[in-house]
Amino acid sequence: MKPLQFAIIGYGGMGSYHAKTIMQKSSEVVAVKGVYDIKSERQDVAQADGFLAYESLPELLEDETTDAILIATPNDSHKELAIAALKAGKHVVCEKPVAMNTAELDEILAEAKKCERTFMVHQNRRWDPDFLMIRQMYQEKTLGDLFQIESRVQGANGIPGDWRHLQKHGGGMLLDWGVHLFDQLLFLIDSPLQTIQTDLSYILGDEVDDGFHSYLTFENGVKVIIEVGTTNYIPLPRWYVKGMEGTALISDWDLNGKMVKATHEKTAAPKPIQAGVGLTKTMAPPREDATEVLSLPAVETPYPSFYANFYDVVVNGGEPIVKNSEVRRVLALLETILAKGNN
Repeated sequence: MKPLQFAIIGYGGMGSYHAKTIMQKSSEVVAVKGVYDIKSERQDVAQADGFLAYESLPELLEDETTDAILIATPNDSHKELAIAALKAGKHVVCEKPVAMNTAELDEILAEAKKCERTFMVHQNRRWDPDFLMIRQMYQEKTLGDLFQIESRVQGANGIPGDWRHLQKHGGGMLLDWGVHLFDQLLFLIDSPLQTIQTDLSYILGDEVDDGFHSYLTFENGVKVIIEVGTTNYIPLPRWYVKGMEGTALISDWDLNGKMVKATHEKTAAPKPIQAGVGLTKTMAPPREDATEVLSLPAVETPYPSFYANFYDVVVNGGEPIVKNSEVRRVLALLETILAKGNN
């Protein structure tokens, strides 16, 4: 097996993470030859990390020893770079969000078809262990049919970096984290989206959103809350899901959490408890024998790694795990949300 030779455009946080972490874990199928970044200091870092630093973008694109290009640059540059790479005969992996809008994506996909090259988007959060736990609960009905799913990512550091504060570069949290969370839920729930309502936050005073709340209803009855915040000094759980037979909570990416499931044992009704200055039976905890506390399920990734799949698509004509039709569906949804939010 000969690894696909990659060149990377953009050696910031994500570009260097691909080169030194993600691709290293898939070294049997991909290898990094060189890097190009418009910032000379990043060129120096790439060389220090052991990679060739191309002197220009044309030099990178004209290197006949490379098979594929990874694009890890600000969002507004993705279309131009992807089309240039495809025209140069390279396969392309692009960081998310794939483009500024669906019109740009359609141009990219048309060029990929014309050039007969593979184009895939790095929607890496489909491989997150916390998401895979929820996916397993949903598919195996561990807690019965899940009818409400709450997915949150919250911090208190504001919008990171520089260009992410600017609309012209595709900044904002909807295009940063929202693209991941919507992708996860639309990938998970095999049912048409019926309704969606989104409230964008501009608390920090930037021209782009610093967070949002979205409420989704699917035709199969599943309701979803997606929330991203950058001013949350006390974050809510990463996941909170409710099923017909129990509830699960995943607190964080360290996978702290639990499941509580009904035992269906015949038991006495709960006793009223003191609640503030009154009593309640409705909100009293269930009797101990009415529920059982379970650990979160152990999960294994049910599909190959991203780059193993990319290799299979390029070399063997395999089926992509991240399909461009799915990427387009998410981008169209985000495009609609932003259009409404800016009116």
